[in-house]
Amino acid sequence: MLPMSNTRANVSGKPKAPLLLGDQLCFALYSTSLAMTKIYRKLLRELGLTYPQYLVMLVLWERDGISVSEIGERLYLNSATLTPLLKRIEALGLLNRRRDHKDERQVIVNLSRAGRELRQKTGEVQDGVFHASGCTVAGLVAIKHQLDQLRSHLMENA
Repeated sequence: MLPMSNTRANVSGKPKAPLLLGDQLCFALYSTSLAMTKIYRKLLRELGLTYPQYLVMLVLWERDGISVSEIGERLYLNSATLTPLLKRIEALGLLNRRRDHKDERQVIVNLSRAGRELRQKTGEVQDGVFHASGCTVAGLVAIKHQLDQLRSHLMENA
């Protein structure tokens, strides 16, 4: 955990202040993630998707016809987590999985017609998240940029 107040940043050897939950960056990120997921859950209910399913669909709407491993890399998920998720989305009729003709070890994921059409209904989701955030567009862009940098640094040191 990383304290957010200056009371723990004591390098003189004097006693440090106690760890406080509200001062922890990790808890701010964790609780914000929970709140964000809660908003998405409410907004995605109408589309019949869970938040992880929505993330998979976002990847496929960006680039259809990619491998399971590529989806996993984009979402930071391993195949043991991703495969059941893809099976559930396939059962909804939104995508198809098939073995790559050139490399049987690879599974390629393609959107179905219903999966492509679903994209048209997602505008309300983004609008709902924006309004729920209470932030300006510029503020959200700045937050996202800072989070991208933080994730990059953390991944380098993980």
